[in-house]
Amino acid sequence: MIASLTGEVSASSNGQVVLDVSGVGYLVNSTTAVSSSLTKGQRVKFFTSLVVREDAMTIFGFLEAEQLEVFELLRSVNGVGPKSALAILAELGVDQIAQAVSQESDQTFKAVSGIGAKTSKLIVLSLAGKLGSGSTAKGSSSFESAVAGLIGLGWSERASRDAVAKVATVDQSDQELLRAALQILSKARKA
Repeated sequence: MIASLTGEVSASSNGQVVLDVSGVGYLVNSTTAVSSSLTKGQRVKFFTSLVVREDAMTIFGFLEAEQLEVFELLRSVNGVGPKSALAILAELGVDQIAQAVSQESDQTFKAVSGIGAKTSKLIVLSLAGKLGSGSTAKGSSSFESAVAGLIGLGWSERASRDAVAKVATVDQSDQELLRAALQILSKARKA
């Protein structure tokens, strides 16, 4: 897992930044606002998420750790992929997302291109209680740990994220979360 990248900007446009880290150019997907604010030669640190699919490995980068945490929480929602999560962050920002979830305002998410009524309601329901002071970092860490454990056991990333999202609560340990998600996946396989 690539957790962060620090280097010089080689190129930057349309939500993509080529970051030169010790002679290796990494293509980092970010928001258009971030890519347009960076200049060639500028030194920058991205907090990153490496998304591995069958046909690609894609790096998504954020200038603040809190943005990465919210990105991962959004990805944990069934029907929200990394590009949709990035679009939501680009359109709304961390504070507006937290406010919309706390006020149960699914209309806010519907305003984002590509997010429909069902998905916006699912975002509000899935993220309720997960955004706020202190809980985001712990919840995201436990969540990602459980997802990584399931992937290590041979489950797909999407199935792992969906199962963990169904059973996640704020006060669960990593092991409890993994065990509960594994039960969900095992039952689904037997059915």
